Amino acid sequence: MIELLEGRFFKTFIAVMEEKSFSRAADKLGYVQSTVTTHIQFLEQACKQKLFHRLSRGVKPTAAGEKLMKYAYQFVHLGASIEEAMNEIEQPQGTVYLRMQESFFLTRFSPFIQHFVKEYPEVKLRVESGFHHDILDQVLDHAIDFGIVPRDPQRNDIVFYPLVEEKLIFIASNALMMEVEREGLHRLSKEVMISFGTDCLYHTQASMAMQEAGIDVKEAIEHPSLEMIKQSVQCGIGFALVPEIAVQRELDEGDFALLPISQASYSMHGLIVHKNRELSYPARLFKSELIERSAASIRKL
Repeated sequence: MIELLEGRFFKTFIAVMEEKSFSRAADKLGYVQSTVTTHIQFLEQACKQKLFHRLSRGVKPTAAGEKLMKYAYQFVHLGASIEEAMNEIEQPQGTVYLRMQESFFLTRFSPFIQHFVKEYPEVKLRVESGFHHDILDQVLDHAIDFGIVPRDPQRNDIVFYPLVEEKLIFIASNALMMEVEREGLHRLSKEVMISFGTDCLYHTQASMAMQEAGIDVKEAIEHPSLEMIKQSVQCGIGFALVPEIAVQRELDEGDFALLPISQASYSMHGLIVHKNRELSYPARLFKSELIERSAASIRKL
């Protein structure tokens, strides 16, 4: 089977999986659609399995297609690693793929990116946003080199490197805070809790804290970005649990009020990588630089 396989077939397979369409995969790769069809047919012949169900609006992977996915990522990654290993003889170059929560990127990560790309201009960082569970899934499937998550997954196949402990706080508008001071915390049971959604661990921690405080939250709304959450709270739409660092300026300027809900909540963000991932030279550089700079920041506190 292996002698029939080529890296371009796997790249095409991954594009079809991600785009859920032969035509969109062709557009993404710069191919005509017949080329995509041919590549998938070669893979199906090599695997002796049908990989996709053809639907009226795109395609859906079969059980064999789902199983092949993580190996396809590994095959493509191996090819890239070989190329990068040859390149590192001269200077570090290649691509590092990672995923993290948007709030962590905005409050913690962007300064590190500026440092890293200045030090290693030939290394490209490909950063995507996500939440704990889908970040973990991407690492487990070998789709990315690293994830940054707000909690140790505590899995035998994942290595977790602690980076920074994040303090989480409940914020509200000044008007809502005045009502809470008048009526007590149970006033929040009439309000909306705003979060990134149930996929985010911050939402889970907020729900637990509210339950411990005896507050029954009847309604919650989901926003895709930290800025939308902050603007909604400031407009008086509801309250939210967010990293303190993300709203420190607004708190100092009096734009938000700090809700006195239980004791402070903390989240330990860390870098995760698959235990069996063969890291490229640029990825190893990225990991060592990030861990070293995070440790240096902690020592300054």
